[in-house]
Amino acid sequence: MNYYTTAETPLGELFIAEEDDQITRLFLSQEDWMDWRETVQNTERKETPYLAEAKKQLHEYFTGERKTFSLPLSQKGTPFQQKVWEALAMIPYGESRSYADIAEAVGSPKAVRAVGQANKRNDLPIFVPCHRVIGKNSSLTGYAGSKTDIKAFLLNIERISYKEK
Repeated sequence: MNYYTTAETPLGELFIAEEDDQITRLFLSQEDWMDWRETVQNTERKETPYLAEAKKQLHEYFTGERKTFSLPLSQKGTPFQQKVWEALAMIPYGESRSYADIAEAVGSPKAVRAVGQANKRNDLPIFVPCHRVIGKNSSLTGYAGSKTDIKAFLLNIERISYKEK
């Protein structure tokens, strides 16, 4: 069974999903959430203890009280994507890395574009901080597909400097 709840944030209403006592998705838009919900069976709105905790930690992040998340997270992906997401989780609050840095960290220094694609497939943005990955020249590049305004907002919360494209 999949459960979900919503969280009111400075970015608007976010949707958080859980399956088998693990946070599996964070949707930054209602449109993305609705697309996912149409493809998933057995989804019920219910604020489980894990979803309540995820909501609480998001609130703390947006108010500057939380720098790391401690939630049971799970997302499906290829072994390469999993390595990239693990590397993203290691980027400290307030710091950024380039796509090339992440490619190097996962042992595939030439896989810069593949790192970008793994970032795009990250189902747990903010919790797995793909927003902390910027261009090699500190330029603001795509986020969650094309939501660079959201990326800029999150980088500003953490006081990470970047260059506008």
